[in-house]
Amino acid sequence: MKSSLVAGLSHTRRFEIDAKRTIDFMGEEGRVYATPELVRDIEITCRDFLLEHLDAGEDSVGTRVELDHMAPTLMGMWVEITITIAELKGRAVSFAIAARDPVDAVGKGVHNRFVVDVEQTKARLKAKAAKVKAAQ
Repeated sequence: MKSSLVAGLSHTRRFEIDAKRTIDFMGEEGRVYATPELVRDIEITCRDFLLEHLDAGEDSVGTRVELDHMAPTLMGMWVEITITIAELKGRAVSFAIAARDPVDAVGKGVHNRFVVDVEQTKARLKAKAAKVKAAQ
């Protein structure tokens, strides 16, 4: 990790709410931003932001999401997700999350990520795959 990664840093990213980001089980008039898509957009925002502050060969993985999805956002609207680094503990990064559309506060919560060495992570995954194969 670079020394530029410090608590208090903040970033905002805007997402257009298209059909793929909405629920469809209430028909066309009921299409609103789906909670799993909000979580995905939060993860993307945090990961992309972290990549700017990581060294070559590093990435991050999500470890926790705590989210209140407080208001619907209609298809065709936008949502801005603001992330702020609340805490750094070694390779663990905790973000405070706030999401809003043009009318309402849409979400708030916490997202935790862990900075990993990509090659070490691949090696651990390969070892786990070998254990799975041996257990079959």
